Amino acid sequence: MTNHNTICAISTSPGTGAVAMIRLSGTDAVSITDKIFRPKKKGKTLKTEKANTLHYGSVTDKHNVLVDDVVIALFRAPHSFTGEDIVEITCHGALYIQQRILQLLTENGAQLAKPGEFTQRAFLNGKMDLSQAEAVADLIAASSKAAHSLALNQMKGGITSEIKTLRKKLLDFTSLVELELDFGEEDVEFASRDSLLQLTENTLQLISKLTDSFRYGNAIKNGIPVAIVGDTNVGKSTLLNLLLQEDRAIVSEIAGTTRDSIEDVMVIEGIQFRFIDTAGIRATADTVESIGIKRAYKKIEQAEIVLVMLDASAHFNDTIKFLTHLSGHLSEKFAAIIVNKIDIAAQAVVDELKSLGEATGFPTLLISAGSHLNIDQLNQFLINSAHKFEGSDSDVILTNMRHYEAFMKAGEALERVKSGLQNDISGDFLSQDIRECLHYLGEITGEISTDEVLGNIFKNFCIGK
Repeated sequence: MTNHNTICAISTSPGTGAVAMIRLSGTDAVSITDKIFRPKKKGKTLKTEKANTLHYGSVTDKHNVLVDDVVIALFRAPHSFTGEDIVEITCHGALYIQQRILQLLTENGAQLAKPGEFTQRAFLNGKMDLSQAEAVADLIAASSKAAHSLALNQMKGGITSEIKTLRKKLLDFTSLVELELDFGEEDVEFASRDSLLQLTENTLQLISKLTDSFRYGNAIKNGIPVAIVGDTNVGKSTLLNLLLQEDRAIVSEIAGTTRDSIEDVMVIEGIQFRFIDTAGIRATADTVESIGIKRAYKKIEQAEIVLVMLDASAHFNDTIKFLTHLSGHLSEKFAAIIVNKIDIAAQAVVDELKSLGEATGFPTLLISAGSHLNIDQLNQFLINSAHKFEGSDSDVILTNMRHYEAFMKAGEALERVKSGLQNDISGDFLSQDIRECLHYLGEITGEISTDEVLGNIFKNFCIGK
């Protein structure tokens, strides 16, 4: 694809800084910059300079009034991020300077870039596929080491390589199946049905593995949800404040202070966790508190890790009833029993609660949120749970809902292929379902796309990327 217009934008974060960078891309990027750039080397122009070089000089307006001293990086098509000529102007970070240079560029023929337009051009010019382009946005937004690693892997083509392999094998088979249709009257078989069934089953296994990984990938991308649950006044809000290292939730001796869920994120050893403090679970006639308790149960369902807090200083029988009631809501969760306030409780009670917690089959940790006792053990449990939660030895992990939905639909199409093979269905129906699977796989990489899909993806990018 060749774009006939040249775009420009500020590519550094909004605001004042030490330096800022303004980027141009397009066939006229160099000639437009030459109109406002005065290199220190007299008689030189960017047009005559080699690619991948830096140039020091000044930006001036048409009256030769100095705007700023700048450094320009020059990249030539097709060996650039967008596949077009690119000029990157590094100037001082004053807002006035940034806007003035941008104004001079537009006055000389450049157009202001739309959100994500540089990356969109990279995709349209074949520099990356659509899944890699989306990974660029994920990389920019990554707020933890784990999210950064997943985005880097996808940007390097992790998902792309898997899809290319799948599509090639399926395309080869459907071509043979369709070739049979041309010789329908001669009763020939070019595509072995047993081989196609084996390929279908292997592909379904891989798709299932990828879709299963979305649970982990989505949690890493947005923060692994950790619900802190328990009866009233067991120390949930105190623990939340301690984990976040700030007074995020109100702490009070009055029961039922927390009536709604409070959420915030914290990165521990490169993994982002989204902690959720919930309303105390108890029998109550208070309408507002009842709503909060219902939301607490909903947060338990949505969480991947659940911390069930018990108060070692509370009435023992009430604690047993609470734990028995809640244990039924913890299936398929990474849960731990957190015995709190051990610094003010009788040792015999602490030991009994520990035994009770261990009897549930969940790890049991003895802490004091108020005195900061054994919090390092709790942090280690969270880290270990995050690593176990990954549950996949594959380097390819889905983090994007669009990819997940496409793989699910591709899998549904292949299930029909499998059923058709087992029931000796006609080749033209098999071919139709295989091609539907190929369609959904192609949507992920952008081999099959629409303007509406592209617009929806790139509108969420920042301007200048």
